[in-house]
Amino acid sequence: MAADFSRAEFVLSAVTPAAFLRDGLPQVAFAGRSNVGKSSVINRITGRKNFARVGASPGKTSQINYFRIQDRGYLVDLPGYGYAKVSKAERDRWGRLMEDYFASGLITWGVMIVDARHKPTADDVTMANWFFQTGCPLILVANKLDKLKKSEIEPNLARIRETLSLREEDRLIPFSAERGDGREELLSALGRAMGEEDRP
Repeated sequence: MAADFSRAEFVLSAVTPAAFLRDGLPQVAFAGRSNVGKSSVINRITGRKNFARVGASPGKTSQINYFRIQDRGYLVDLPGYGYAKVSKAERDRWGRLMEDYFASGLITWGVMIVDARHKPTADDVTMANWFFQTGCPLILVANKLDKLKKSEIEPNLARIRETLSLREEDRLIPFSAERGDGREELLSALGRAMGEEDRP
């Protein structure tokens, strides 16, 4: 039976490595710049408007948040990076928490969200490399597709692939959290990440 992402449940927020979940279920880690629409993508996946909070100011996810998908696995929402107006000490704490999570061996798949309109930033390149170092499969979600003209889509996707040095096996999904473009393709990929076969 396919995992039902609409039945996702918030489980906990981890602020220290001791709180990381280690129950053996797959963990699909979501990362993205603070203003890239990560919460909106998660809300679109689950079909619930305010499931992952969309902050008035970007970069307010300061913990690692776990959302359980029935008994199949977790969506793990990582702190946004590259924008947040917080103290250096707080940013450093987030950074250490992220480093500890990436070094934990708990990530089974990565989902990295970038802005389809722009060339990935240096922070995006760093994040992609963190995922590569885990050895886990990576899904790149190019969000804000609705802001592009049709003629811009392919060149922009090619630029993202090249800038992040994506591997052949990495999947790049054009996506619009606003309109829902790419939702079924992403759900299918997430189903595989949680041990399902591809959906028909």
